[in-house]
Amino acid sequence: MSVEPLLREMLIKRSQQKKKTSPLNYKRRLFVLTKSQLAYYDGTAEKKSRRGFIELSRIRCAEIVKSGGETIPCANKYPFQIVYDTNTLYVFAPSNNSRSLWVQSLKEEIKDNPTILAKFHPQFWQEGAWLCCRQVEKLAPGCAEYNPFRDVSRKPLPPLPAQEGQNGKGQALPSPPDDEDGEEEEEEDEEVVVVALYDFPGTEPHDLRLVKGNEYIILENCDVNWFKARNKYGEEGYIPSNYVAERKSGNLAQFDWYSKHVNRNKAEELLKKENKEGGFIVRDSSTAGAYTVSLYGKSATGDGEAVIKHYHIKESPGPPQQFYLSEKYLFNSIPDLIEYHKHNAAGLVARLRYPSGKKSAPSTAGFSYDKWEINPSELTFMKQLGSGHFGNVRLGKWRAQHKVAIKIIREGAMLEEDFIEEAKVMMKLSHPKLVQLYGVCSQQKPMYIVTEFMEQGSLLNFLRLRRGGFSLGSLLSFCLDVCEGMEHLEANGFIHRDLAARNCLVNDSLVVKVSDFGMARYVLDDQYTSSSGAKFPVKWSPPEVFNFSKYSSKSDVWSFGVLMWEVFTEGLMPFEQNQNHEVVTLVTTGHRLFRPKMATPATYDIMQMCWHERPEERPSFYKLCTTISDTMEGEVPPLN
Repeated sequence: MSVEPLLREMLIKRSQQKKKTSPLNYKRRLFVLTKSQLAYYDGTAEKKSRRGFIELSRIRCAEIVKSGGETIPCANKYPFQIVYDTNTLYVFAPSNNSRSLWVQSLKEEIKDNPTILAKFHPQFWQEGAWLCCRQVEKLAPGCAEYNPFRDVSRKPLPPLPAQEGQNGKGQALPSPPDDEDGEEEEEEDEEVVVVALYDFPGTEPHDLRLVKGNEYIILENCDVNWFKARNKYGEEGYIPSNYVAERKSGNLAQFDWYSKHVNRNKAEELLKKENKEGGFIVRDSSTAGAYTVSLYGKSATGDGEAVIKHYHIKESPGPPQQFYLSEKYLFNSIPDLIEYHKHNAAGLVARLRYPSGKKSAPSTAGFSYDKWEINPSELTFMKQLGSGHFGNVRLGKWRAQHKVAIKIIREGAMLEEDFIEEAKVMMKLSHPKLVQLYGVCSQQKPMYIVTEFMEQGSLLNFLRLRRGGFSLGSLLSFCLDVCEGMEHLEANGFIHRDLAARNCLVNDSLVVKVSDFGMARYVLDDQYTSSSGAKFPVKWSPPEVFNFSKYSSKSDVWSFGVLMWEVFTEGLMPFEQNQNHEVVTLVTTGHRLFRPKMATPATYDIMQMCWHERPEERPSFYKLCTTISDTMEGEVPPLN
């Protein structure tokens, strides 16, 4: 019998450190609240992935945690606490509304518990003391009066936007299974061992050098982008979280043949570029939880023509569960399967000889942990890359070794003080489809903004220079890259405000990344300023921005539809024949951009989904990513 959940949302859980030697870490968990328990899961709400639960009858207090000025070292900044038995669980929500909804819902469910606390600790237990009252006993009585009934009768908050654990329409996924046996599964603060995927030199004294293939113990999840770790020699320091993967069975990220963020079209481009028989990539399939081997070989007809085959890794029903590409050859794990086919083609077009696609290390969120101010003397300036609203952009090197793009901010071109504060937040937005901000040089004039260098320049120029040379699959792949970057911004509550092909960049691997997110707020430029003083790029903006200067992720969705149009026209100007004031009239009266010749009806339907007049009728970026992926699978001719 299933139980309808009261709440479910992906939150961040802090380890409870029940042992003195336990590491302090932060993990994303799917939290599900029912009438009887609060459970948390590693991914989907299935019993096999449940990491812990607390019976509501054991909870003595649910309340927000007040900040005492200390830094919250994870992506979610709104903590609340659940006191049960003699333990305190700290959970971090992505917004104040989310936190309030969880706390008030818990209070409503536990208000009749006989063991409710009279007093509680309003601040964290941290480094051996309560920050609120400085008592050093973890079980010391609380120092503030606890009110279990506060605000429980107020009007409920509106539903949260679709999160992991909900479908694209905001509807709850099937309920988690009942706890059939009542057995406790509260999560242990286990020692986390990771393996380095890339070398990391360690740029600052507080960093720890990584050597590819070596193992490290995670001591602390400092934030979503940096860990504190220890090597086998006992040396400790900070390491980038995207340079390591957990050394555990089933985690493919630790292998150099696995590329999580490569889709079918990208795999084909990479394999063709390397042009090696036996080149292969293991990637995520379009079906969630499944994997595909993309393999470069020679045609069986004997003409020597190159072919690329995509083989789905299948699973036997079990038990035991086994994996195979051909039913004749079954293996207990995917790594075992790959290892066998490295030496035996066994029906494949070639042996798996050369792992592709995972050569260069990804960008880090800043050059070191908590480092956002860069010393300008460490920058070497090279050729000019272009110019924009803020000033010139130059290719450069940091400490003579790391290629970067340096934006030299023209005096009077932007609201510098406001931007510097925002830059600290923007640096923590790290994703394979976002151009990484490394830091700023703000202690001198002109100010510099230092970012990841993208070799192929802007998507707009890239499309125009190679017009006529793109397949439908390539164009859809560019759009999917942008959509995935925007999905990450949407999930973190960040609005771009100026999404367009000119503000996306392309690297040598033909990956498109979103750039300049949130920067439009700081531009001092007449072209971006209306008579009311609002800043917006008119031809990419929806009616609510024209009329009310109202920005949201849904206004970014409109702009994404225009960007898709730019991609499928290979770089044409939207509304080319119209002035800005004419565009406002056209869009307000229901006019939309025409269907590009290269866009199929299904692709144009996606653009039109983005251009609904009412923001609430536009899809989320999560939904758009799913739709584009499905369209790619349906419209790109299969090769096997």
